[in-house]
Amino acid sequence: MAKKSNGGWYVERDQENSYDRVRWLNLMISEPYYLFHLLVFFTYIPVRISAFQILSPARNSFLLKREIQVFVAYCVLTVVKIVRTESWESFIQDILLFAKIFLTAIALVLDYHLSLWYALAFLVIHIIAQQPPYEGLGSSNHLTPLQLESLLTEGNTSRFWLVEFRAFSTSACVCTSSFFPELSITYSNANLSFGTVDLGLFPNAAEKFGIPLGSLNQLPVYILFENATEVARFPEFDSEPYVFGPTITKIQIFSSFNNDQLGNNSHYEPSNPSV
Repeated sequence: MAKKSNGGWYVERDQENSYDRVRWLNLMISEPYYLFHLLVFFTYIPVRISAFQILSPARNSFLLKREIQVFVAYCVLTVVKIVRTESWESFIQDILLFAKIFLTAIALVLDYHLSLWYALAFLVIHIIAQQPPYEGLGSSNHLTPLQLESLLTEGNTSRFWLVEFRAFSTSACVCTSSFFPELSITYSNANLSFGTVDLGLFPNAAEKFGIPLGSLNQLPVYILFENATEVARFPEFDSEPYVFGPTITKIQIFSSFNNDQLGNNSHYEPSNPSV
């Protein structure tokens, strides 16, 4: 985004930040994943009020100390995550996980039946609802496998295509869902185009592009095509599957495709360098 005169750039940036805050507030209310979590968290308020009336002063004092300790620990972890987070989706996922752990732990201090109830409630939410991914497209295109093949074989398209293969049924793809649109806005030009293929919708495309369906936990995968030929991919698939996929950042995605793979174009510049 180019800087504008008379402070116009800053006004536009403030408007974008305000839009993001409104969008997240709307998601908290409208998305079942967030709404169900908020409802479960707020049930602790009437539970705590009832416990205050029933428990002895010594027991209430002990519980209050544990609540303060849990709150301080949660705040510290939240600050750490704010500093280290790569996306809002990843940040929300982490702080919700911490909140669920701490709420279940403090409920255990009250009564183990209550703790089991919270654990069951969070398990049900995990089964029936899914964290929504980032909805922006940036300069990338949602492609079917046939559309991708057609674009790669046509001679009048971009020389390079950087394609993200993902499946939103995996948490890693949800947490990194904003990376590719942001990179596409910054680096898309006449020589390099961006596209995404959802393997959750088109699982048959996985084998065609050398992505084992049994390794979906290692998604997303980014493949760079030059004139319909694959020249690089990130990350490389391991022969041995593992539970937790590799940590992926925006810097890793684009830096993994070096200048040699992009054709040694010394004149190559991002189309939107200020983003």
